[in-house]
Amino acid sequence: MSNAAKKRIAVVPGDGIGKEVIAQAVNVVQAAGAQVDLVEIDWSADRYLKDGTTIPPDGFTMLSRDFDAVLVGALGDPRVPTNIHAKDILLGMRFKMDLYANVRPVKCLDESLCPLKNARTTDIDFVVVRENTEGAYVDVGGVFKLGTPDEIAVQEDVNTRKGVERVIRYAFEFARQHGRKKVLMTDKSNVMTYAHGLWQRVFKEIAAEYSDIQSQHLYVDALCMHMVRDPKQFDVIVTNNMFGDIITDLAAALQGGLGMAASGNIHPGRTSMFEPVHGSAPPFAGKNIANPIGAILTAAMMLAHLGLTGEARKIEDAVLAAVQQKRTTQDIGGTLGTRECGEWIANRAAS
Repeated sequence: MSNAAKKRIAVVPGDGIGKEVIAQAVNVVQAAGAQVDLVEIDWSADRYLKDGTTIPPDGFTMLSRDFDAVLVGALGDPRVPTNIHAKDILLGMRFKMDLYANVRPVKCLDESLCPLKNARTTDIDFVVVRENTEGAYVDVGGVFKLGTPDEIAVQEDVNTRKGVERVIRYAFEFARQHGRKKVLMTDKSNVMTYAHGLWQRVFKEIAAEYSDIQSQHLYVDALCMHMVRDPKQFDVIVTNNMFGDIITDLAAALQGGLGMAASGNIHPGRTSMFEPVHGSAPPFAGKNIANPIGAILTAAMMLAHLGLTGEARKIEDAVLAAVQQKRTTQDIGGTLGTRECGEWIANRAAS
């Protein structure tokens, strides 16, 4: 990681609408006055189709050695049916850079964006911490008697004590550092007795070390019900890789959709990666209609992580003003295009 006073950020715009929204995020970061060096890296479907490169041999080493953070756009392109480049880049960063905590803030900026009846902005303000390097995403499994009536498919859900313990501890430390009072762990330990039994035991042990933080538990199906019935009760939620993937999409709907959702892939003390939650949305690419706010809030999250809290707050305030004044894209009630929305937020952040 760079030790220079000026933070170095690798920018991977990616595919589809990723290129459009990351361009706006970069403009807003610069407009807010953040003293950072932004270096664009061409890892994408275009690059893969051009020369077969997904990640250069030293790609992840280079990121960890030369950069303080990585800002990534969406990846995925129908011209690459296997999406091998997206898997190698995104999952590669998470696994090979050991970015074990996926952090997803869920905050509603305006009541008009929430589909829940009579919901207020103060009702939706929680954070999901998702284990990011284990679970069903490790690609361990196989198929026996493929294509026959007796075919058997097995997919392993891998949970290590080290992996479970560190992400649960991260959730409690996050709560303590951000003034949050509750950590809820969600699992399906009544069915997955071995894998999620481990989560149960570790959660109870670590919770005992944080007497200032209230610990809670819900099965994931009950959590989904309560998330739409009474989201105000939640503060910090920690869970495994797959459940985290699912509940963060549900949570995004509470804040106006995936176009509003930011995330960070964190390993404390190491180069971490930040990406908006939405996909590359090929049908919308190049039409200047994609919502750039998720990418812009992701950039703000990245700056805050790097200690540039003043610049991050400028960006967050500018986004809030854009939402309140409807200076946004059509999906959240505005009339602007991607570029125009980004430009309005950049101008506001610069003022």
